[in-house]
Amino acid sequence: MRRFSSILAAAAAIMVVTLVAMTAATPAFAQTRVHTEVIRPGAPPGANGDTRADDVVDTGAIAAPNAVRRGTPQVITDMSKLPPAVALMRERILAAARTGKLDVVVSAMQSSKTLPIFSQAGDKDPIAYWRRNYPDSEGIEVLAILTEILETPCVHVDPGTPEEMYVWPYFARTPLKTLTPEQKVELFKIVTGGDYKDMLNAGTYNFFRLGIGADGGWRFFVSGD
Repeated sequence: MRRFSSILAAAAAIMVVTLVAMTAATPAFAQTRVHTEVIRPGAPPGANGDTRADDVVDTGAIAAPNAVRRGTPQVITDMSKLPPAVALMRERILAAARTGKLDVVVSAMQSSKTLPIFSQAGDKDPIAYWRRNYPDSEGIEVLAILTEILETPCVHVDPGTPEEMYVWPYFARTPLKTLTPEQKVELFKIVTGGDYKDMLNAGTYNFFRLGIGADGGWRFFVSGD
């Protein structure tokens, strides 16, 4: 009988130890189960409350400049809103053109890192090219066009890219069919009604346009398609 009591006592002790062990282990299992509910495979970036560098890419923060480039270009009517380098080059070109001297305009062109494009045919001498195309005025007529172009609003294109530029006149990047009567008045300061009809048929503005890069470099002053 005493031996049987000893056996019962031992069994009871084993059961107590087992229950204690199970009780101690229960929180660990509960913690693991909650953990797997919060961190789910395939959860969207940032679902766990953390922010990683690649999360910024996923939100489109880096792609924003591309979205701007695909949208409608910004037309600038107030030249005081131009970046300082762009405004400075614009003023320099205007001052040179108003002298009536072709060589002064060429000096302004040469102030850029590379000579602005002035001919679709790849001519190398701006003065010879202008005189050949405007023989009645010995080329000076092109300077009047140059000032008229720069006195119109411009358009800011391709912001945030290497091709970022300010282009005059804004008609160069605006669908001609969408022009308002007021905008047509500005256009007819530069081209004739006949030119306008030809451009509508061609589908684009193809008279003189001028581009200045965001760095202030004069990029082109050219006419044609």
